Amino acid sequence: MAYSMTAFTRQTQDADWGSLQLELRSVNQRYLEPHFRLPDSLRDLEPAYREALRKRLSRGKVECTLRFDPAHDNATLSVNETRLATLAQALETVRAQVPDAAMPNALALLDHPGVLESDGVDLERVQQAAQALFATALDDLTAGRAREGERLAQLIRDRLEGIRAVVAEVRAHLPEILERQREQLIERLTAFKAELDPQRLETEIALLAQKADVAEELDRLETHVAEVERQLTQKGPIGRRLDFLMQELNREANTLSSKSIVADTTRCAVELKVLIEQMREQIQNIE
Repeated sequence: MAYSMTAFTRQTQDADWGSLQLELRSVNQRYLEPHFRLPDSLRDLEPAYREALRKRLSRGKVECTLRFDPAHDNATLSVNETRLATLAQALETVRAQVPDAAMPNALALLDHPGVLESDGVDLERVQQAAQALFATALDDLTAGRAREGERLAQLIRDRLEGIRAVVAEVRAHLPEILERQREQLIERLTAFKAELDPQRLETEIALLAQKADVAEELDRLETHVAEVERQLTQKGPIGRRLDFLMQELNREANTLSSKSIVADTTRCAVELKVLIEQMREQIQNIE
């Protein structure tokens, strides 16, 4: 089954200790690349979040943003003197190096992460809720990637049918195409020499016709199409394998174009390249 690497989810939870809002956003990336924006009080959750992502996802750039708004009705605020002293020392260093630098006021100092603490919030309960919220968000993100992946798979299947139609068209007209190729080859050979040995002429025509025969390319195109369809039903990441198959399909389309000496096969080769490129663009988003 194809999974897209593009999805978004937002989950919220309200409780007596405050509210949580968690967002997961994923886009295409060659590897799994998670980024976290967590409150300082919940920074310890990052390893668990990272491990959960690793178990469920294989590729994609994933941005995780967690916001925590504590309830202050029954809470008391206190200043973390150690954190404030560290911040003050850092400001003194800045002042010594850059005397003209503007210094923050008291309110700005309190707004610095970790300086102002709330004594009325049970962080253990908040962390448990944040872990459960992340699990829900990850389920929703995975479901979204699956829905989007199925839509991408259908777009790819539509293009595969287009390739089959083009291959069938070339194969149906192959005897006619080969005959037209033979006629053009005769014209080209006779243009170089007015009189040719008939036996030698037929031998040269047979060799050139063999080189111009595209039956093998048509067979390989059908084989690659069948393999792409098979990959779309497989479990696990399939994006890289599909990308490789696009390269193989494009190789056969290029060979078909290079062998063509009539307009019909050239036109069909161009149509194949267009369909393959359309699939390749969609495959960039598949895990």
